[in-house]
Amino acid sequence: MNTVDAYNPGSLAVQARVGVRDLADHVGRSIGAGIKPVAAAFLELQPMLVLGAAAQDGHVWSSLLTGAPGFVKATGPTRISIAGGVPPGDPLEAAFDTATPIGTLALDPRTRRRMRLNGTALPSHRGLAVEAEQVFANCPKYLQKRELYGAEPGARAGAARRGRALSPDQERFVRAADTFFVATSAPDGVDASHRGGFPGFVRVVSPTELSWLDYPGNSMFLTLGNLEADGRAGLLFLDWSTGDTLQVSGAARTEFGPEGRATYLRIQQIVETEGASPLRWSAPDYSPANPPLDEGAQW
Repeated sequence: MNTVDAYNPGSLAVQARVGVRDLADHVGRSIGAGIKPVAAAFLELQPMLVLGAAAQDGHVWSSLLTGAPGFVKATGPTRISIAGGVPPGDPLEAAFDTATPIGTLALDPRTRRRMRLNGTALPSHRGLAVEAEQVFANCPKYLQKRELYGAEPGARAGAARRGRALSPDQERFVRAADTFFVATSAPDGVDASHRGGFPGFVRVVSPTELSWLDYPGNSMFLTLGNLEADGRAGLLFLDWSTGDTLQVSGAARTEFGPEGRATYLRIQQIVETEGASPLRWSAPDYSPANPPLDEGAQW
């Protein structure tokens, strides 16, 4: 895969606008289609996986899957298997009846390591099989370190609560977040990524709009490139101590200014699930890369 193939026109346009095309070409050489042994070993150690895809109604969502280590594993040089598939009640539950573009993110807070694998998902006897088209690792920037206490014995997810505007409690959920996951779509596929910062780095503009700054990263601009080409996005917020999740789907835009970039998401659908994850994590050891919050300067 050459670096031009690694990026869609949206990403190339953002890279050019920001002036990082040469750097992006260099970084893009890390994107391949094969799953190396070290990547396969990393996947088999993970108790969770984030999926990004479009539901049957076209809305893009970011969803959390969990299981005993080994529930995600490489079954070939370009294929992974995910046991169990998407849990009942999740917005993506019926998304994978046929071949479907998908983005996946394996993130390990214990080691601040993460790996992205994008491709096409197919139903399988085990759950899902994903044929990889892009496989690459990311640096640990903005990733909070956490210890895994274990899984809640006999934990069962509550019923999914749906809405179109954030409740006051959901607004507090978002403001308290130091991490969220974001899925975006473009004509060439879907990508799942991570954003992190100190609590408050996501701003609740209103019950139907969120905003966050785009911190300096690897210069690929895969997320902003997809938003440039498509605009659909799905966010996943996780309460690491209780397993509660808040999923938000909507339309996003990025504003470019002399002091940086800010993304705004207009909320269209919301799904909140109590105890969606049985995993229980420690309080965070914040990333040393997190920029300090300065309301006056940022917003």
